Amino acid sequence: MGETRRPVVITQSGEPKGVLMDFTSYQELRQAALLLRLLAQSESDVRRGRTVPQKRVFAGLRAQLAK
Repeated sequence: MGETRRPVVITQSGEPKGVLMDFTSYQELRQAALLLRLLAQSESDVRRGRTVPQKRVFAGLRAQLAK
């Protein structure tokens, strides 16, 4: 931790029981996990055909902005 930002593994009887990490590393890990979740959801939507062509999306947005 600290300057190296390396996590500290906490053990009990030689078995890893927990990890202590700095807040910045935790936030980066959390954001990466959220991004992976969004990617998985997006891939699922594509497989199920729940997508809209880009031209149609932007045409709809332009129509709404024109009102």
